Amino acid sequence: MTAHAQLIAFARAHSRHFDRQLDARPWLAARLEGSLDRALERADMEAFLAGAPLDETSLAPRLRDLKTWVAAHTLVRDLGGLAPLAEVTRAMSLIAEVAVQTAQDVLDAAQRQRHGTPRNAEGEAQSLIVLGMGKLGGGELNVSSDIDLIFVYPEDGETDGPRRIGNFEYFSRLGRALIAAISEYTAEGYVFRVDMRLRPNGDSGPLVANFEMLENYFITQGREWERYAWIKARALTGTRHDELYAIARPFIFRKYLDFGAINAMRELHAQIRREVTRRDMADNIKLGPGGIREIEFIAQVFQLIRGGGDHGLQIRPTLAVLRALVHRGQLEAEHEARLAAAYDFLRRLEHRIQYLDDAQTHSLPPVAEDRQRLAQAMGLADEPALVAALDAHRKVVSQHFAAVFSDPVSDAHTLEPVWSGACACERTADELGELGYRRPAESAARLQEFRNGARRRSMSDEARGRLDAIMPRVIDLAAARPNPDESLARTIGLLEAICRRSAYLALLQQYPQALARVVELVSASSWGAEYITRHPLLLDELLDNRLLTETPDSTEFATALGNAMDTLGDDVERQMDVMREHHHAYVFRLFNHDLAGQLKVEHLSDHLSAAADAVLAETLRLTWGGLRRHAPEHRFAILGYGKLGGKELGYASDLDLVYIHDDPAPDCQVTYARLARRINTWLDSRTAAGHLFEIDTRLRPNGEAGLLVVSLAAFAEYLQKNAWIWELQALTRARFCAGHAEVGERFERLRHEMLCRPRDAAPLRTEVIAMRNKMRDAFSDKGPGFELKHDAGGLIDVEFIVQYLVLAHAHAHPGLADNKGNIALLGRAAQAGLIPEALAQQSADSYRALRHAQHGLRLNQHTSRVPDERLDHWRAPVQALWEEVFGPRG
Repeated sequence: MTAHAQLIAFARAHSRHFDRQLDARPWLAARLEGSLDRALERADMEAFLAGAPLDETSLAPRLRDLKTWVAAHTLVRDLGGLAPLAEVTRAMSLIAEVAVQTAQDVLDAAQRQRHGTPRNAEGEAQSLIVLGMGKLGGGELNVSSDIDLIFVYPEDGETDGPRRIGNFEYFSRLGRALIAAISEYTAEGYVFRVDMRLRPNGDSGPLVANFEMLENYFITQGREWERYAWIKARALTGTRHDELYAIARPFIFRKYLDFGAINAMRELHAQIRREVTRRDMADNIKLGPGGIREIEFIAQVFQLIRGGGDHGLQIRPTLAVLRALVHRGQLEAEHEARLAAAYDFLRRLEHRIQYLDDAQTHSLPPVAEDRQRLAQAMGLADEPALVAALDAHRKVVSQHFAAVFSDPVSDAHTLEPVWSGACACERTADELGELGYRRPAESAARLQEFRNGARRRSMSDEARGRLDAIMPRVIDLAAARPNPDESLARTIGLLEAICRRSAYLALLQQYPQALARVVELVSASSWGAEYITRHPLLLDELLDNRLLTETPDSTEFATALGNAMDTLGDDVERQMDVMREHHHAYVFRLFNHDLAGQLKVEHLSDHLSAAADAVLAETLRLTWGGLRRHAPEHRFAILGYGKLGGKELGYASDLDLVYIHDDPAPDCQVTYARLARRINTWLDSRTAAGHLFEIDTRLRPNGEAGLLVVSLAAFAEYLQKNAWIWELQALTRARFCAGHAEVGERFERLRHEMLCRPRDAAPLRTEVIAMRNKMRDAFSDKGPGFELKHDAGGLIDVEFIVQYLVLAHAHAHPGLADNKGNIALLGRAAQAGLIPEALAQQSADSYRALRHAQHGLRLNQHTSRVPDERLDHWRAPVQALWEEVFGPRG
């Protein structure tokens, strides 16, 4: 017996249906012998059909013979361990696709002979589009599945033949003929059972719909479960697919995060569960607990929630969606692996159940002998081993399904009376005091104001219900923070900002861990509270499993930003919004790592500066691409000064920018001026998605009176002949951030050359001291305590000391001209013998400590002032170094 004959014999022993097929069709065994060594492709199926002429009479039997061969081929390879699940589902889906396309081609040609070509009002030919839904749409058809189809066509009109009929009637006739060709039971059997109930209005609706009717249906009558059904919709025939998807996409995928989909799908699943219970189908491996449908629901609920803003989730195959969720941090890799293993096991078992008699069933057979056959077909020893493996996989699926779909607010919270107003305001204050609130009367009044305020009254019933479910938990969570009153007030401020956006409330309702994290963040930082309130889309980041486990990577950010911009084509408004959303999300991830103590201030600034560089580079690329240009490639560079240049950006820092070019084209100045203005507008505009950066270009040559963009040659001449000392001080912290690399390199050489020029130390010292005194007079001594940036012994003192040392001594010690940051340059100056090494180290430590203190202060207030002497020990080394370099202060 050949190897192929052995495979066929094994398959006969595990499928009565296959056994009957072999007896009824003598040609089948020989056909299988010649094809079992490989998977069948679409071309094989089309070649089979091309073996004989096809017309309305021969079509049905030929399609049934094709189904018999391909299904038998797939069955034998599957049971023989040669075909993975993906091959089986793909083969079954391909049969359906080829059958539908072939039937439409043959039947449409026959109808056109009678009625002519259907056309729209402009005379353009129209064609039927057959949509594959469900598992066919996803390319996941099982071996005994029916196929869910929807028929649509673009536009109304009429045919152009001798017996004219309207397009609606034409495509209705074609649709009925197509269904009959595929699903009618004949002597050769049928190809697939066809289910048309997913069409608009189901069985009560017309068989076909044009684009306009379909769009109106989505807008006026489309139900939540239909969004779920349409996720997998895939056009199998016809043309103008892009137009069709453009109609369906806004219905399926909401523009913004749609966490309300969880409630809708939870209810849909509950309906299925009730039906399963009513019909005693608990052992159904598709619809029962821990079954195939629950895995599909897990994948598709994330698609409904996030697919509108993430086109990468607008995909159909279930396993591909699960993998995509891992890449987006929405699903742990380990959990995805377990769900994928369960899906593979359940689908393979489903197929083996159906192989027995070609019945569309999903339950283990009642006969013990058949269950033993299934165990062997699954590669297991016996029925108990099969049941144990099945139970283990279903348990895994049930656990993950419950984690996603369980209702976290199904039980009333013990603090619900405090929020609902069942307690009088005075009693509410007593309750809050017992919970640990420090200013309970103030917090009680804030609660009452929010509960009785106009914003809550104007909310929809659904949104108000979600808020009412959230608030008792907010009161409880805030009570556990070190500053409960501030935590409650800040959280209420956030909720007031988002209360009309039901999706955000749904997120906080469905994910208690996100709500807890929100209260923790706003408690820890008033800046963070304001940031989330301004950009509530960031709440979604709290659901990313990688939020605190993976350090944000600026290179990955830059790549993702560029990819996101490319997917948006020429939609500038949307590009500006998405750029802001990406940058806000990246800053928010850094903020979370910062609060968790996982980032030093220096590293945080490095990340923020690198992200700003990426935004500048992408903005330059996009704005240049949208200009009428004098040349295909620019020779333009963006220079960063100040905090950006020194890589010391904070969360709220503005960007000090200078624009230069090195282009010999005589007409380039106008182009580059327009480019710079567009860059400023792109970065500094406030859109629906918020704001990127405040832009300051006053450090350019001649300040606000100067050109917005200068040539590199003019810039060099200005620095050599006209620059003030303070401008040379600013140059010590300048660097190339984005643009043409060669222009950037030339600037860096110019900068190094200017900083390394010999200078008379005495007048330089006098000017630097004068400028420092001017700044101190303007900014310091504005209140009690120590303003750690501007007061004597503060951060500005360190910066001025370093800048003076660079300008005075870089000609003899060129390493000082490198833009390496103040701490590193203090070390280099000490190594050069310009300042005492011990004092340099102490001042470096002070600078680091003061930056850390400033950062901590700004997380919770808009000032850098400490009201007492707690930081004076850090001031002393800086003041001593000032006197070492400049002498006693005047």
